[in-house]
Amino acid sequence: MFEEIYRKIVEYDVIVIARHIGVDPDALCSQLALRDSIRLTFPEKKVLSIGTGSVKFTQMGKLDKIENVNNALLIVVDTPDKKRVDSVSFSQFSYSIKIDHHPFIEKFCDLEFIKDTASSTCEILIDFILNSKLKCDANIAQTLYMGMVSDSNRFLFDSCTSESFGLVSRLLNEYSFSLSDAYQKLYLRPINEVRLEGYIALNMNVTENGLGYIKITNEVINEFSVDSASAGNMINNFNFIKEVLVWVTMTEDLKNDQIRISIRSRGPEINKLAEAYGGGGHKMAAGVRVKNFDDAMKFINDLDKLIKEYNEIV
Repeated sequence: MFEEIYRKIVEYDVIVIARHIGVDPDALCSQLALRDSIRLTFPEKKVLSIGTGSVKFTQMGKLDKIENVNNALLIVVDTPDKKRVDSVSFSQFSYSIKIDHHPFIEKFCDLEFIKDTASSTCEILIDFILNSKLKCDANIAQTLYMGMVSDSNRFLFDSCTSESFGLVSRLLNEYSFSLSDAYQKLYLRPINEVRLEGYIALNMNVTENGLGYIKITNEVINEFSVDSASAGNMINNFNFIKEVLVWVTMTEDLKNDQIRISIRSRGPEINKLAEAYGGGGHKMAAGVRVKNFDDAMKFINDLDKLIKEYNEIV
């Protein structure tokens, strides 16, 4: 299927690359690296990566301004369902392609490449770029590596396979980029975010079933001078608490009038429950957006029941 995707890239002079709402490093790095690879290969093409950004990830690269386009190709990365695509009107495009590593939810593009065993969408794109006529350079290679590192939580998840490490090995062998610089771009952060992490650790509620959760209100966000995206993206910092099997941050986002729920697990599969609440994701990493904290607590109660049932079986 890589050959078919490449042929479509060759066919179109205008290409727009989109991803899901609520940007994260894998989604952002996927669209930036693919954009830069296509631009490097075909300098005459107009290639745009669009979507709402986050101050937290500006060091990884800049997105493009949204433009009205006609007879263009749309490539959607790292997004399993149409309602979560950010800043896109599908009617503008003549053809659409999806490249994703999430479990299948729905078909919404003309051509879809889904590999839900991959650690990240960036891993899929590393395979695509290294095994096609698309060009790469050190900056593109570093961007792809950062997305893969982030979504695999530094290669800690079981989604990392021998194939994953083989692709990283090829990337490092063929392109010279700084690993230390990549990790600084991913993990260097201001002291106020470290202090917020301490607040979360001190105030996390833990149920007898092993669910850890915390409400991060707009007042807390303002107190620590962070944004809602920064708070929610701290979810991976609490992976190894002995008493916590599943952990959740519920972050108030006044700008979008919603509560952003991020969930991680070391055992129970959480994505189906997330889907029932209009969200989705992977078996051990998922997200939901609800209207208010009352709805968020309903999700928490259902999640706690799911964990209890899991504990009774294992």
